[in-house]
Amino acid sequence: MPTTAERLSKLVADSFDLDHEPRFDTAFRDLDINSMDAVRFFKLVNDEFDLGLAPQDCLQFKNLGDLESFIDARAG
Repeated sequence: MPTTAERLSKLVADSFDLDHEPRFDTAFRDLDINSMDAVRFFKLVNDEFDLGLAPQDCLQFKNLGDLESFIDARAG
């Protein structure tokens, strides 16, 4: 079974046209993505991990590492 990081990496790859693997310590604001893409990405994350987060809840995550930790804590 894929890890949370692997699943998040796939969602990033499917959502954004990055020319590199996503770094989990890079701030979301530094990824050079527009707000509509960010909303779509978090919607996919919500669906993939069944989080039930509202769009504004996603503002609490500074980077993919924070999001990964949150998801893993809920699963454990």
